Amino acid sequence: MAKESNIVHRYFKKKFDGATILVKVNPILLKGLEITLPDNREPEIRELTFDEGIWEDLGVDGFEESGPLEFNLYYSGLAK
Repeated sequence: MAKESNIVHRYFKKKFDGATILVKVNPILLKGLEITLPDNREPEIRELTFDEGIWEDLGVDGFEESGPLEFNLYYSGLAK
């Protein structure tokens, strides 16, 4: 099994109803994080466990692939 630090994560983003959702997916372990950025409120972070259908689910739900920079700025607290 690959070490967590050697895995290239995939990132996704969706905007809807006054909020933005950023998702980080570990494609090997199928685990990740979700950051919900509601307008005018603090970000909410949740740990998630996915199944093999995550890639299809993200597409059906309207998520688009994005990069790590925005996700990591919010996750580290450098962006609000």
